[in-house]
Amino acid sequence: MPPAKPLRLGLLQYPVEKPASIAAFGAKLDRWLAEAAPRADLLVLPEYACVELGAALVGRDATDEPTELAAMVAHADAILAEMRAAARRAGTWLLAGTLPMRNGERIVARAPLIAPDGRCAFQEKRTMTRFEDERWGIQAGAPPNVFDTPWGRLGVSICYDVEFPKHVRAQVEAGAWLILAPSCTDSRHGATRVRVSAAARAIENQCYVATTPTVGEAPWSAALDVNRGQAAVFGPADRGFPEDGVLAAGTPDEAGWVFCALDPAKLEEVRQHGAVRNHRDWPRRPIPAPMPAVFA
Repeated sequence: MPPAKPLRLGLLQYPVEKPASIAAFGAKLDRWLAEAAPRADLLVLPEYACVELGAALVGRDATDEPTELAAMVAHADAILAEMRAAARRAGTWLLAGTLPMRNGERIVARAPLIAPDGRCAFQEKRTMTRFEDERWGIQAGAPPNVFDTPWGRLGVSICYDVEFPKHVRAQVEAGAWLILAPSCTDSRHGATRVRVSAAARAIENQCYVATTPTVGEAPWSAALDVNRGQAAVFGPADRGFPEDGVLAAGTPDEAGWVFCALDPAKLEEVRQHGAVRNHRDWPRRPIPAPMPAVFA
């Protein structure tokens, strides 16, 4: 695998708006990426950011979720092309959130990691929330991947996926030192689940985990009507790191960039010399089923 190197990360608390077309969405990306590209090596947008296009593609506001999703899927290739073009124009690495796409007979949520020359590779969301499964029609995606980048091997665990330890663990065991967790949550409950889970994954794997959300209200959108959250970067809560493990955090529910410089060498140091060795001590054998304790 490529050697791990320091990385300047930019996370966008993405304001959900109402672009009139795919081209207008691309122009919005251009504005935000131009602001951040000089300050970061890799820029991250939240889960489902592009779904703000739903109303424009359907042709009316606040349609039902399946109709909005069908329009997004029908235009997925054009939206992805705009994302790739925006990364090329900015000359930056970009995790462009997630995009509903057809994969055979299934509709899945794919996160494209795009290189400055426009090449891209995907991570599919593995586990669906009740909303996605029961109301929207997005299905479970492929198992976790890892991405080889100029800064070493990275992983992407999309929103709900970061709430499951084994998804992140598989990526870390494959060599990922940073996990990107783009999110989209419509309540403080959901935002808390993502935040607490991301912090836990950073502790138990002694790695970095970064989250960033959609923010704002969009009554014209069936899927993105309310958006709550806070971008943050977490590391191990151990020697050499902040006591709470929080390396950077945005203002909750406000649009804007959050930047953080990450050094993988600090992870190796804490894995070897920390107060605990979570990464090494991860259980290697299945834990037997609990048995009732006997009182005597």
